[in-house]
Amino acid sequence: MSRKTYLKSPANLVGAFLLRKLRVALAANPAHYSQMTQIQETISGHSWLLIAILSLIWGGSFLSVHVALNELGPLTAVAHRTGWAMLILWGYIAFKRLPIPREPRIWAAFLVMGILNNVIPFSLMAWGQLHIETGLTAILNASTAIFGVIAAAIFFADEKLSWRKAIGVTTGFFGVATAIGLANLTHFDLRSIAQLAVVGGTLSYALAGVWARKTIGHLKPQVAAAGMVTGASLVMIPLAWIIEGPITLNLAPATWLAIGYYAIIATAVAYLLYYRVLALAGSGNLMLVTLTVAPVAIVLGAVTLGEALPLNAYVGFGILALGLIILDGRLLSRLKRP
Repeated sequence: MSRKTYLKSPANLVGAFLLRKLRVALAANPAHYSQMTQIQETISGHSWLLIAILSLIWGGSFLSVHVALNELGPLTAVAHRTGWAMLILWGYIAFKRLPIPREPRIWAAFLVMGILNNVIPFSLMAWGQLHIETGLTAILNASTAIFGVIAAAIFFADEKLSWRKAIGVTTGFFGVATAIGLANLTHFDLRSIAQLAVVGGTLSYALAGVWARKTIGHLKPQVAAAGMVTGASLVMIPLAWIIEGPITLNLAPATWLAIGYYAIIATAVAYLLYYRVLALAGSGNLMLVTLTVAPVAIVLGAVTLGEALPLNAYVGFGILALGLIILDGRLLSRLKRP
């Protein structure tokens, strides 16, 4: 199905709208909470390399999704993403002989986690990419950290919203509004709705972090990730089939390359690499990934697709990045030192 053909069906548009980096999957394991809150002042050369690789992988995922959307509907593209990632992750678990949970409540939690962390955000962002640039999608995706701070403050007593966090969140929101375009917030067209859909996806990521910490924190992160994409696949495959038609494997080579990249590399492998970076560099330094994914996506979109973002998108990202730096707090602490 071409992108043009897909857009001719109002039912597909509505269905896709009603429905992508792992970043909040960190919260899926409070057993590693000391690592989650850990801030290391120095980073080894090996850690820098892994951070750079992870940034490049996730930055490239936006381009690969764009390529797949030339032939697939957004829901089918997401079904491929979660389905193939599920097979790879369970293969890894079998190879490592990790214990598999058998309690029904855990699998129910996987289902909800898959909906919050995969089904909703992946679908909204894929649909949004039909109407906005890949670089802009990546910029708006960076607001995940902003919503994550708010959600944590609401649901967890140990995550109070300090003055510094409040200033960082406010700055971040202003950055998101600037990137969308203040004028676009006063009227709704397909482009502005697509941008809001991407922001809605980041909100779902934040809620997924809360759910994960409350329900599946005792599991190994690799098992939690596999269970999550399994829950997502149980929803996405039939949903895509119903709304967009049977899922075919007769696809163009370019589409298969795109699927292979965003499903295997940017999802399954990235999940495993993320936790490796967490162990080596600490969660505080993972903010660097959030800040560098968007520039990678912007450059790839400009070089390969000829995308040219409006000035407000770059200004908005700068303001959002400032908000993330304030949330991180380390730069401010260093400036205060004598």
